[in-house]
This record gives sequence, structure tokens and C-alpha cells, in this order.
Amino acid sequence: MPVLHTVVWTALPAPLVDFWTERHLCTLSTLDRDGAPHAVAVGAVLDAERECAWVITDGGSQKAANLRRDGRLAVSQVDGARWSTIVGTAEVLSDPASVARACERYAERYREPRPNPNRVALRISVTRFLGSSQVLPRG
Repeated sequence: MPVLHTVVWTALPAPLVDFWTERHLCTLSTLDRDGAPHAVAVGAVLDAERECAWVITDGGSQKAANLRRDGRLAVSQVDGARWSTIVGTAEVLSDPASVARACERYAERYREPRPNPNRVALRISVTRFLGSSQVLPRG
């Protein structure tokens, strides 16, 4: 399993960037109060310009509550033999600029998100990428 330990946003391998640009649903895994995994389906997007990834969600969701308590997470996506996981930490942001940025990026990969006055943005600081050799070539 190839692992990109040092994340240099300007030097991400093209197959990895392409895979995170294609339309794939993802799973977001957080830790609940008891330390058990909490995994849910989400749309996640990379933002190389801001050197982060984004997920949008309702501010009252369990994933937002979990991340407010413990920011550690993993976001994974799979397409046949191709897969990739982002490992990092997240901040739950409700300021209009962060929510707008996350929604813009989400719309580029998926579709325009439906209105939600309780929406928050999960800004993910990526500490490493993992992936299959098709997505994260050895070398």
C-alpha cells in the first residue's frame, strides 16, 4: 500500500489528484464518544489552493459533534481496485467564507448543494494520503 507521508500540495501525483477530482462518494470516519468508529457517506473535495480538503454537513450532525470533540478523521473513496484515503484532522467552521468555499468546491465535483441554513464546513488538514498503486504510484 503506497503512502504519501509528506503532503506537498504542489507536488501531488497526477493520478491521485485525478482520482480525487472524479465523481466518487466517500466515507468519513470519525470517533464517537466511546472511541468507536462512526462512518458515514459524504462528498469530499480537495482544495490544493488552500492546502486542505472540505466536507459540508449540517452543524447538528453526529460527524460534526464528533469532530468538535476529537478532530481526527479518515476520508476514503473506492472505485474497483482503485482506492485512496485521506488521514488528518478537521475543524468545524461556520463562518460564511469557509462555508461558501466548501460549497463552491463541492459543486465543482458533485453538484450545487441544496440550501441548508445550518450548514458547516469541515476543513481537513491532510497529514497523509494512502492509496492503491493505480492512484498513488510507488516511487
